[in-house]
Amino acid sequence: MKAPESSGPPQLVRGLGALDGALITIGSILGTGIFITTADIARALPHAGLILAVWIVGGLLTLAGALTYAELGAMFPKAGGQYHFLKEAYGPLWGFLFGWASFLVIMSGGIATLAVGFGEYLGAFLPFFASSHVLFETTLGTHRVAVNGGQLGGALAIVFLTAVNYIGLREGAGLQNVVTWIKVGSIVGLGVLGVVLPAAAAPQLFAPVASNGLYAALGVAMIAVLWSFDGWYAVTNLGGEMRRPERDLPLGLIGGTAVVTLLYVVMNVVYIRALPVESMGSLPRIGEAAASVLFGPRGGQLITAAVLVSTFGCISATILYAARIYLPMAQDGVFFPALAKVHPKYNTPSACILAQGVWATVLTFSGSYEQLYTYVVFAVVLFHALTGIAVMVLRRSQPATPRPYRVWGYPVVPLIFVASCLALVLNTLLEKPVESGLGLGLLVLGLPAFAYWRRASRLKAAAR
Repeated sequence: MKAPESSGPPQLVRGLGALDGALITIGSILGTGIFITTADIARALPHAGLILAVWIVGGLLTLAGALTYAELGAMFPKAGGQYHFLKEAYGPLWGFLFGWASFLVIMSGGIATLAVGFGEYLGAFLPFFASSHVLFETTLGTHRVAVNGGQLGGALAIVFLTAVNYIGLREGAGLQNVVTWIKVGSIVGLGVLGVVLPAAAAPQLFAPVASNGLYAALGVAMIAVLWSFDGWYAVTNLGGEMRRPERDLPLGLIGGTAVVTLLYVVMNVVYIRALPVESMGSLPRIGEAAASVLFGPRGGQLITAAVLVSTFGCISATILYAARIYLPMAQDGVFFPALAKVHPKYNTPSACILAQGVWATVLTFSGSYEQLYTYVVFAVVLFHALTGIAVMVLRRSQPATPRPYRVWGYPVVPLIFVASCLALVLNTLLEKPVESGLGLGLLVLGLPAFAYWRRASRLKAAAR
């Protein structure tokens, strides 16, 4: 890709279109969730009709979020997305806290989690990379330290995808697009065959439902569904690299979310046609189990390959979009100054990409990523709620700012999204009070860091 002609400092290149945005949205959402989560839902909600219903409702709630974020993304088409939305609505501290939590745990921990999952599935084809294959083991004091094949496989995936995204936007997005097409094609193929072939189970979509404990079960199921849609907001971080963000960003964000919703519903139709609902909860890899029933042993292997490709693509997408959060933070003087530069040849946030890759790799080998992630689940949903409210805040505080796209159904659609987020926040506080408290503690640790970088930035500006 040709760099922009400019005598000033290197800038990010606007090279993405609406189709790229949609593929990045799809690739960021489609990981392992659709192949696993329905088993968790069936344990809480053993009813075929309600399983389909919660996936449809979860998709509609996520679409409400996409419609809401689309207005903000078109208003502020810059690298960093949610960082800018929170900064503009509530001040620089809130944008910083989002970026701080993203770098330490939310995004880097997410990359590590996906990477280890990738390594485990890779071990099904190459036993060297199995998580049961211990490569190194030692004891430090009272702590056992071990490295397994799954961690190594995941780390190698991070290193490779970090290198691809380092050398160019088109290279990173191009690889991501190819992998996403493969993912979508495999799910469509499995979905079509799964619907056309004779059903192995007889789902009772409209069977009577016991009211005892129903609302609690629906809440548990909905949380699982919404987490399977996580990553839908990815393309807002790439607004500064879209050719026509006022048009392409909303199309990519909303279109990609709608496609994933359809794919998820189709896959769940396949599941309830292949397996009795009563047995779903005991099948941790429900996608493989359903494929084995419908297509034989080879079907299970094909699903394993699909999960492997899907997870690889999700790592790629996360590395691509998450690194864009830290660039504007550093440029605003509230993060490591070394991360403020754009590569002079590749026009990528290269230092951010490298820093993110190193930290995600450390988390992969540390084995602490899952525990850390439970601490910030509360913060993740809280930031989504604040961002949804930001649409209404900015309509009052910045009425003159151009809005190339206005959220459909305002203010009802944003309020529905915010209400669903706040319900998740409340549930997380009730179900995981200790972890939520530790997550808030992690955010509080960002306060002295913010004060330090702000002071250093002001001193530097005063010295010029």
